[in-house]
Amino acid sequence: MATNLSKRLLAEIIGTALLLAIVIGSGIMAERLAGGNIAVALLANTFATVGGLYVLIEVFGPLSGAHFNPTVSIVMALRNELPRSTLVPYILAQLIGAILGAWLAHVMFDMSIFQFSTKIRTGTGQWVAEAIATAGLLLVILRAPKGRAAAMVASYIGAAYWFTASTSFANPAAVVGRMFSNSFAGITPASAPGFIIAELIGGAIGFAIHTALLQQSQSIVPGNMIKSSGQQ
Repeated sequence: MATNLSKRLLAEIIGTALLLAIVIGSGIMAERLAGGNIAVALLANTFATVGGLYVLIEVFGPLSGAHFNPTVSIVMALRNELPRSTLVPYILAQLIGAILGAWLAHVMFDMSIFQFSTKIRTGTGQWVAEAIATAGLLLVILRAPKGRAAAMVASYIGAAYWFTASTSFANPAAVVGRMFSNSFAGITPASAPGFIIAELIGGAIGFAIHTALLQQSQSIVPGNMIKSSGQQ
């Protein structure tokens, strides 16, 4: 059991590290090549994130569930799909992975490894955007038909990069990782608590909406049909 948990935690560390390396690294590359055009830089950052996230979920999903996100792990623990005794180790693995991913991106682009972001991201609009982005992410994860979660989650995050004012972090671990990168994708440490609180609230909202929809479905559709759709 301990060996199995170690493998799952390693998968979460590596997966989260690669996700942050993709997000931050593509942001650095995009900013360097876009010639000051922020829209083009964000578009490139979006494409890289969508493709990378899809692949990472497919690769690490069978190993650890490919959470890469403390909010997702918390909801899965509440649903008893993740043993509650492993919740804290999962979150620690994700936070460690996120920081390592930021440092990895810096190494690849010959930047100072240890740095903090000075990019301010704050205000009601951005906090609401993060809550909405995270609520939507959890809803997609919980409602995705079996075998389609990777594509649906990646597509949703790509869309949320553009329809949210915050460019959709939707992940407390990503917030922590981006704190350690003074780059296109960074966020100043002073802005981080507001984002994290908004994401946790958003996760609770997404979970509540899914629960309400499931209860409504159960009152209309026989239970075996609900289970066959993968929406449990």
